[in-house]
Amino acid sequence: MDPLAWLYARQSAVTLGLERIRALLARLGQPEEAYPAVLVGGTNGKGSVARALAAILEEAGLRVGLYTSPHLVRFSERVQVQGSPIPEEKLLALLEEVRPHAEALGASFFEVATALALLHFAREGVELAVLEVGLGGRLDATNAAEPVLSVVTNIGHDHLEVLGPALKDVAREKAGIFRKGVPALTAARGEGLAALKAEARARGTPLWVLGEDFGVGDLEALEEGLGFTLYLPRTGEERPFRARLLGPHQAENLALAALAGRLLGASWEAVERGLLRAENPGRLQRLFYGGKELILDGAHNPEGALALKEALRFHGLLPAALVLAFSRDKDHAAMAEALKGLGPVVLTRYASPRSQDPRALLPLFPGALPEEDPLKALERAFGLADRAVVAGSLYLVGEVLRALRGLPPEERWQ
Repeated sequence: MDPLAWLYARQSAVTLGLERIRALLARLGQPEEAYPAVLVGGTNGKGSVARALAAILEEAGLRVGLYTSPHLVRFSERVQVQGSPIPEEKLLALLEEVRPHAEALGASFFEVATALALLHFAREGVELAVLEVGLGGRLDATNAAEPVLSVVTNIGHDHLEVLGPALKDVAREKAGIFRKGVPALTAARGEGLAALKAEARARGTPLWVLGEDFGVGDLEALEEGLGFTLYLPRTGEERPFRARLLGPHQAENLALAALAGRLLGASWEAVERGLLRAENPGRLQRLFYGGKELILDGAHNPEGALALKEALRFHGLLPAALVLAFSRDKDHAAMAEALKGLGPVVLTRYASPRSQDPRALLPLFPGALPEEDPLKALERAFGLADRAVVAGSLYLVGEVLRALRGLPPEERWQ
């Protein structure tokens, strides 16, 4: 079987726990011990923080490995060194190498992907790896690495069936990436922040908190992205930054990346350059299709949907028609409430049994149009407005991007 087909066949199982990944890494020679790592967890924004931090550290002169998930178009996007995805021939060779060990241990899709990334980074001589946590933190495969710094972006309503039931439970799981004496950063609030603080105290983790130890302000919608100021009360510093990412919520993510970069030794100049070039495809990504504006955003939970709505208003990107698809396990009613009133809606699905039937969502979106095929849904949306927003799932965003490049759909679970 083709190595990637073999890997994709393992997608349907989500198995948390560190026993298999630790055993797999031991069989591969402990590649995670070859370099320091940063773990980036949280409900929303962790991909943006991870990518921005990697850009900052590259600007600081380090050779950086970046591991993110899920991918949008090709699996190789998940594993990057110096901003370049792993070459196809190296990806396939590493999969063949890892495969017998993974089969012997019963390793999952995400455990194999994580081990492959860590092994690739070791062989490529990276000086630091930035690892985006997949699910939770305490039992996530990335937590097999020992971090020199940890980030928990925020605590929101997602995967409650696995990590919950309450936000404080989610926070405790995500705090599993904290270590004794190792600094951690967060932009969490409310119940989630209280639980993170309690976990940090219990673990002896020095925790930097947005709104207490650092802050953001002076948000400005720019033609090319976002402007904001980072405030550091401990030193009295105020640092203005510009970025190409859209949305006022990104100021907090970029502030986390900036402070993380500084704690890891990057100069302010490296921070400025890194933030200015940081990109995160599929997150308020602006394209043009048939002469009309297309915005792609992976908002897949209520907090993400609210951030999308705020960003569209902040940057003057309304009116727009929405093309939406949701995974079955999401809070559809809360998502519908968050996105209500933004414009006409076309409901679709992505190529996986995990995707919700668009007709089942019609009661939540009065007047919406159902269309099974995402590209046809996009065309119908452009018949309703000159701007279309594709959202509700990163898998939908990835399928639309694949379709625009003439590639067939991928059946996606993870």
